[in-house]
Amino acid sequence: MEDLLRARLLLLLPTHTYRADEFVDATKRLGVDLTVASEVPSALEEGHATELLTLELDNPEAAVAATIAFAKRCPISAVIGPDDDTAVLAAILSSELGLAANPVSAVQAARSKIVQRERLRDAGVPVPDFCVHSMGADPGAAASAAPYPCVLKPISLSASRGVIRANDPDEFLAAHARLRAILESETGDGGGQVKDQQYLVERYVPGPEYAVEGLIVDGGLHILAVFDKPDPLEGPFFEETIYVTPSRADSRVQNSLVDATGRAAAALGLVTGPVHAELRYSDGGPWLIELAARPIGGKCSRVLRFGKESEYSLEDVIVGHTVGVMHEVPRREEQAAGVMMIPISAPGTLEKVTGVEAAEAEPGVEEVLITAHRGQELVPLPEGSRYLGFIFARADTPELVESSLRRAHEKLEIRVSGKQ
Repeated sequence: MEDLLRARLLLLLPTHTYRADEFVDATKRLGVDLTVASEVPSALEEGHATELLTLELDNPEAAVAATIAFAKRCPISAVIGPDDDTAVLAAILSSELGLAANPVSAVQAARSKIVQRERLRDAGVPVPDFCVHSMGADPGAAASAAPYPCVLKPISLSASRGVIRANDPDEFLAAHARLRAILESETGDGGGQVKDQQYLVERYVPGPEYAVEGLIVDGGLHILAVFDKPDPLEGPFFEETIYVTPSRADSRVQNSLVDATGRAAAALGLVTGPVHAELRYSDGGPWLIELAARPIGGKCSRVLRFGKESEYSLEDVIVGHTVGVMHEVPRREEQAAGVMMIPISAPGTLEKVTGVEAAEAEPGVEEVLITAHRGQELVPLPEGSRYLGFIFARADTPELVESSLRRAHEKLEIRVSGKQ
């Protein structure tokens, strides 16, 4: 117990993250001391010198200096960054502090869509055919050379933002113009500057999509869950909605998905911590679409429970292994579980959401969590990056879980004004 109480986690939490509560609760349950680092100073920081830390999360050099100064008076056992950008910074800080973690180059490779695809391709991991184009070059030439159907992807954005399918050159040019507008909006200067100087064009891979959630411990990949995505993700945009586990795919398919995930993690050089992979199954085999050196995003982690009594959350497992107070990887609970990320179907200002109580009354539904607030501007994909909220369900079978999620969603009435 004495060793456990001495463990301190530095948790990198941007102010816009969904993940704060789950990780904070995990450290409390495990008895791990916690320091939360964010980019915005807290009014409480002066009175909580060991619990709160202000870091420039987008400035690694400054963040390293501040963290080293903090660690001299308050030793840190481990660093966790729960999203794509903070995962890179967590690796950098861990390296500077001499803590066990993924190599910085491995996490950077996972974060870079270009480097990741190049490494996976060179390692023989099946990835869609791809090419890289300059945003400033003539899109007509890229449209003429593209394999149709294809998918245009930004280099830096996440959550399927800016990802657009094109079936012919006209659709390619329209998608390119839309992507450019999104990247211009990211700079905020109104002068035509774009966030990314390059973009990806990938061959569209048909077939069902899956997600694999894993944890690498001592270099070995432990599978926490394989998710079905029962809604077809065929474009023109790729908004994810339902995740259900365990997967209903046969064992041969699931084993191939797991094998591809492990090979991809190894090719990138990842040796520890969470991984979240998105794959398609097509032409008799798996195709790695993305692999991230972080856990599943948003509030979706609530769908996963582990241990004989379902006593552990995903965050418990990640924190426990990162700080070294959990020595085995517990199995996921026996019940099927699922989450629906409530899509935004129309732009405008959110006035109200009704029917939540009726949705939660559906058999199997555990919670309907509306994360958007009244008066918030709702933006659908491909421009938007957030969901209206989440629906969680558990039942004896994946089929019952999916049915519960769909019935609950039908009960919700979402009132949006303007921009219709």
